[in-house]
Order: sequence, then structure tokens, then C-alpha cells
Amino acid sequence: MRALQIAATGMSAQQTRVEVISNNLANMSTTGYNTRRAEFADLHYQQMVQPGAINSQDGTVLPTGVQLGLGVRPASVSFQPEQGALGATGGDLDIAIEGKGYIEISLPSGNSAYTRDGALKRSPDGLIVTSEGFPIVPDITLPDDARSVSINAEGEVYVYFIDQPQPELMGQISLARFTNEKGLEAIGSNMFIETGASGPALVGVPGEDGLGTLRQGFLEDSSVDPVREITELIEAQRGYELNSKVISAADQMLGATTQVR
Repeated sequence: MRALQIAATGMSAQQTRVEVISNNLANMSTTGYNTRRAEFADLHYQQMVQPGAINSQDGTVLPTGVQLGLGVRPASVSFQPEQGALGATGGDLDIAIEGKGYIEISLPSGNSAYTRDGALKRSPDGLIVTSEGFPIVPDITLPDDARSVSINAEGEVYVYFIDQPQPELMGQISLARFTNEKGLEAIGSNMFIETGASGPALVGVPGEDGLGTLRQGFLEDSSVDPVREITELIEAQRGYELNSKVISAADQMLGATTQVR
């Protein structure tokens, strides 16, 4: 009986959906986190009678045929690139991206990763790094005797010294964008790496070529909507229960078949 296998694929799909929702809710407070969505597609169909086949009795064409679906499968789990709310922190090295773009960082392997988490820190050597200790690209070093740091909307980093009335330019924070943001591969710690689906990184100055601008003293909140997630969680739970009832009904039908005398 195909109903058992079909309902099993439905239960597996709803379980995947619940796992994605639970991950969204777990990251409600994650800086720069974008909501993930599970998408599904129907499985292939068994063609019992092909649509458009010739009726052997009178030669007419069958308008529909008989196509039996065999269940559902996960198609993708992609994130929705939405702008999260900006929360004020007052930190000199906290920056939020207003609009599109990712901060490029350098991994120990020498490869680049990208993030919207602007909670930057200062390393013992004065380098501007992420919370994980990875330096941003290009490298920007802050002097030990710097009194304060100022980062404007275009990403220019200025340092104020006690004995100098005018600030000194230390470097420029650049942003990267991608043709297909949803094609980026998440590697954890709020970081992404480019793939063949995302296309190469297009690096530029904030505020130019479609890139967003920077706001110092702010961080981007998670874009997760708890109310929407709870609603979808209830829907997924009901879908799981309905598929389990199909399995129970199919099992009872099989039991009735074995009892026929």
C-alpha cells in the first residue's frame, strides 16, 4: 500500500520544517541572523494511464489520465535576506549595515568569509577583528594611543589622538555583495562563504554600486519574527499529526485485508 510510504515522506517533511523553525527561534537574538525557510517539492508520479493516450475502444484521446503521486521531498532550505532592526549599542567598533552587503573577513586558511555581524573587536596587535578573532579585509590597525575611533557611513575609519585636534584616517572598510545571496553557504559563527551558486564577491565602497551604508554604534538584530515562527510551528505539528493518521488508517486497512476469509 503506497499510502504508508507517502505518509512517511510527509512526516519526514514536516519534521524537517520543525527543525528549521526551531533553528530560527534559537537564533532570535543572533546578530545579523536571517530567517531560514524550508521549501518542498512533490516526488515523481507513477503514470498508470498517460494523459493524451488513445482510448483503445473508440479512439478518443483521454483528457487527464491517471497519475499517482508518491509523496514529498525537501527542495531547499534557504535564508531570506531581510534587513533586521538596528539596535543602539554605543560601541566604537559596533557597526550595522543599512542595506545590502557583507563584511569580508580572512579565515586562518587564507580564504575569505562574509558576515553581517558588525560586533567588531580590537586584537592585542591593534587589528580590527570579529568576535571570533578573524581580521576584516582589508586589514585595519588601530594605534595603542588612540583616544577614540570614528567610522562614517562610507566605511572610513578615523582615529582621534589626545594631542591632535584633527582625526587621522586609518583605513577603509569595504563591503561585498553577491548576485545570488541565497546561494551562499553558511558555515556557522554568523559567517558565509561563496559558492558557485552565489557567484563571486563584488567588493566596493559602502553606499556605492547598490551597497548599503554603515552606522557606527549600532548592531543589526535578527530578522526572526517569533509570532510567525510559532504559527508555522503549529501548522507543521498539525501536518505531522495528519500524516500519522494516514499511516494509522492504512495500517487498519491492511489489517482488515488479512482478516478476510
